[in-house]
Amino acid sequence: MLPMRAMRNGPAASSPAAASPEGLASGESRARKTPDVPSASSVGLTPFAGRGSVTPARTPAGDARPFITIPMSSKGVFIGTDSGATTSKTGGVWEDGSIISQQLMQSSTNSQLGTAAVIAGWVKGVVDFLAANHLAWAQVRGVGLALPGPYKSFGVLDRSANLPAAFEGWDFYNDYRTALAAAAGREVPLVWGNDGNYGGVGEAQRVRGDKRASVLMLAPGSGLGAAYIDPNGLPLDGDTFAGMEGGHMPAPLHLLGGVRPYACGCGRDWGCVEAYTTISGLPQLLEDLLKKYPDHDLAKPSSLTPKEKALSLRGLAQKGDPLAVEAFNFQAKAIGLHVANLVIALDTEFVVIGGGLMDPHATTDEFRARYLRIVRETAMRYLWPAQREKIKIVPATLGELSQAIGAALVALYTARTKAA
Repeated sequence: MLPMRAMRNGPAASSPAAASPEGLASGESRARKTPDVPSASSVGLTPFAGRGSVTPARTPAGDARPFITIPMSSKGVFIGTDSGATTSKTGGVWEDGSIISQQLMQSSTNSQLGTAAVIAGWVKGVVDFLAANHLAWAQVRGVGLALPGPYKSFGVLDRSANLPAAFEGWDFYNDYRTALAAAAGREVPLVWGNDGNYGGVGEAQRVRGDKRASVLMLAPGSGLGAAYIDPNGLPLDGDTFAGMEGGHMPAPLHLLGGVRPYACGCGRDWGCVEAYTTISGLPQLLEDLLKKYPDHDLAKPSSLTPKEKALSLRGLAQKGDPLAVEAFNFQAKAIGLHVANLVIALDTEFVVIGGGLMDPHATTDEFRARYLRIVRETAMRYLWPAQREKIKIVPATLGELSQAIGAALVALYTARTKAA
């Protein structure tokens, strides 16, 4: 049985300030510097005004954005906050799991301004989402937060390569929970998890609908996002919150033409799958392919860096450039082998392939069809007969909304489990 941390919702507390990190014994304390959590008014909020009233929410610029406060008996909603290193996005689902809006709402994370500014941006994202969709805090039944790791412990950030060093040790869970309560005028249940895992939750709901089935998602981009979603719709997080870091498993190099072990940013020297399937390893793949195409334009001296040359391959592949097409065919084969490897272990019915290569605005229909065909054909050779008959390998459909929607869905699923 694989270890699963099904829910990252915090311990019950009589007030936001009473919440304590998971794993601390009663009466034990952990010293931390608490940043100034913004008040409701400082981020353009007016505290909850009661049933059936009109509450004008004001932005920092001072413009009023009135919206109706709906009675508590109205249809409930669950909100998702997806916090990236650069931008944060907000989405939501109704209490039946359907998506409230497909419109992407995003803003700068403002991490350079400190943790209090990040919290303020998250809360403002919720406020703007509610206003845009004519919703009210009274309808909010829970919030999910998708945030890249690593993590020191429950709700506490570790050193991240893409965030300021001062963020190490930040108790984002309790700070966001406190700010949400200030904005709503009541306690708002909060869950949190890895952004890649939550993206898998969002895509899983789309592909399986109401069916109980598990889903594997692989999303090649700058790195390789990987998620396993169980039949209950929840991600495999692991006992140290590092579950499904599948991009750092070794690739079967002998099945990839005996290619050399590529360097990976994680420091492992066994040939991480991520290095053969994503932008991170593309310069090394291009270096090897140019030996086969010595007359290619990218082999000629130029001012472009190896990474800039590698980034040009996707556009060239859309035009049928032989070298570029071969590069992505290679990556598709590597993804297909990894699909087989993970499905042998996880036995999922659905596999979702995400990332920018599956974006209809970035790649052609022909490119995506060829990529998915190679993934399928490669994986099928190594699966059990019953798996070959049942498995479905499909492209992702939510795009940049997946992580925010996934966070909202985990909040919904957590509420359902508690109510059962």
